[in-house]
Amino acid sequence: MSKMAASKLRLALIQLSVGMKKAENVSRALQKVKEAAGNGAQLVALPECFNSPYGTSYFPEYAEPIPGESTNALSCAAKEHGIFIVGGSIPERDGDKLYNTCTVWNPEGQMIAKHRKIHLFDIDVPGGITFRESDSLSPGNQLTTFDLPQCKVGIGICYDIRFAELAQLYGRMGCKLLLYPGAFNMTTGPVHWELLQRGRALDNQLYVGTISPARDVDANYVAWGHTTMVSPWGEVIATTEHEETVVYSDIDLDYVEKVRQMVPLRNQKRTDMYEVVQKS
Repeated sequence: MSKMAASKLRLALIQLSVGMKKAENVSRALQKVKEAAGNGAQLVALPECFNSPYGTSYFPEYAEPIPGESTNALSCAAKEHGIFIVGGSIPERDGDKLYNTCTVWNPEGQMIAKHRKIHLFDIDVPGGITFRESDSLSPGNQLTTFDLPQCKVGIGICYDIRFAELAQLYGRMGCKLLLYPGAFNMTTGPVHWELLQRGRALDNQLYVGTISPARDVDANYVAWGHTTMVSPWGEVIATTEHEETVVYSDIDLDYVEKVRQMVPLRNQKRTDMYEVVQKS
């Protein structure tokens, strides 16, 4: 395999319709994974809470241990199709605590990473939305990366994308791709969803992919949709609207280094201002 070919990666980001029945949600996810693998995807990613409606009242009911029913299905699918799967997230039960957790599976069906959402979604926008994940969930406390043949990948979940420091740490750890399963809503989605993705990509000069559930206007929590891939140049290179679909993106990881050479940020000499801040 040539160096150029080795740097190419075909991703499939599944904007999944999620309903009230867990078994149907998982079955639909597996159908879309099979479809994506059949179209040449090497890495397939699912949305936040792909097996459960999104809501604090649902998390305890739908929560399961890891490994468990939903994640075992992902393991089998990854092995069957010979692909990497980023399993969006599920409500995870661990003892008396619940987490919003993403698992990652390699082509042998082995779990190679597990990310528990670090920053819980607690917001209050008057006239817009009030939501408190912390009413039922506990936060994670670890950074999560995994290695593809092409690059290192960093994982965040939804609200994690708002914290620039997390993306910066992933960049310093050598990540060239960040993936954020997320379910922004109809208040924050139209104004912040794409903006945050482009900001994280541009500031850190890497690829950023976000994976949303499809929009269900009858749900208690209505997702914005608009699953998207952004380049290290800050450009949207693949996106969709709000219906269930698969967003494909063919990326070249060598482009990360080209952007960093064109606009060098990492090796810039720190100014006196930075030195003062560091010493204070």
